[in-house]
Amino acid sequence: MIANMRRREFISLLGGASAAWPFVAGAQQATMPVVGFVRDGSADTSTRLAAAFRKGLNETGYFEGQNVAVEYHWLEGQYNRLPQLMADLVRRQVAVIATPGNVTTAAAKAATATIPIVFGVGDNPVKLGLVASLAHPGGNATGINFFSQEVVAKRLRLLHELVPKAVRVAVLVNPANTAVAENTVRDAQQAADALGLQIQVHNASTIPEIDAAFAALSREHDDALFVAADAFFVSRRGQFATLTARDRVPATYPDRDFVAGGGLVSYGADILDMFHGVGIYTGKVLQGTKPADMPVQQTTKFEFTLNLQTARALGIEIPSGLLAIADEVIE
Repeated sequence: MIANMRRREFISLLGGASAAWPFVAGAQQATMPVVGFVRDGSADTSTRLAAAFRKGLNETGYFEGQNVAVEYHWLEGQYNRLPQLMADLVRRQVAVIATPGNVTTAAAKAATATIPIVFGVGDNPVKLGLVASLAHPGGNATGINFFSQEVVAKRLRLLHELVPKAVRVAVLVNPANTAVAENTVRDAQQAADALGLQIQVHNASTIPEIDAAFAALSREHDDALFVAADAFFVSRRGQFATLTARDRVPATYPDRDFVAGGGLVSYGADILDMFHGVGIYTGKVLQGTKPADMPVQQTTKFEFTLNLQTARALGIEIPSGLLAIADEVIE
């Protein structure tokens, strides 16, 4: 009988311990810092970008699911979701808000002056009002400046070298991405004036509007296309490849992923490197470093990519000089 009682006590003890384990695990989960990662585009087309961000986190000692939780929010062009999303992150007091993108960063900065923000922006963060200076940010935000706007003129020059007979260039922007759209149009117009080109601005914020923009390109007999830097456009790179091939339109893009998917040419900052940097800075903030004390990093890696197969399909002979300086040539 004593043996039976001991057996029952032992089973009871095990039952109590097993009931306590989920509670302990839940307590550990509750204390794990949460990073709110907010980016335009879609998850299914951004796996490489998310992996680069995680790599940066790992290098600072943080591993998703082990000692940090990352909530990924992909806007898929729906910028109207931002105010509510940011308000929710602020209400829950996440440890860091990581925002690779101009619009997402502006929304985060408007939502909180206390929660650390790690950004990746293509325009000057001082001009955007995100930091006091590059060396001394002075507030709750810091991150990476990847110069997407500064390369607009160079992209247009490279396109002009590839298709020197092109006179009318369509510039496609996302009006929902207000600052980038306005700066792209301004810089493209200045570069076009210097090159003797005419530009025609087209707007698109949705999938049907991209289709409509290509219909307008065809009607107006535009000779080439300049696609603005925009995460929603990156998520639709397959659509761009299909439409430019159908309409035989030579196009320049801000990101090599467009060219890998069938686009003609791209020039811009190495976006993977930017996401990696945002991951590193997020990890440093989790370690306790204040954004105010972390200088804004400026990217030094740029990529010039050409697609030979697309060039041949369009009847374009790429000058040997451009082939010689390309970082990547896709056969």
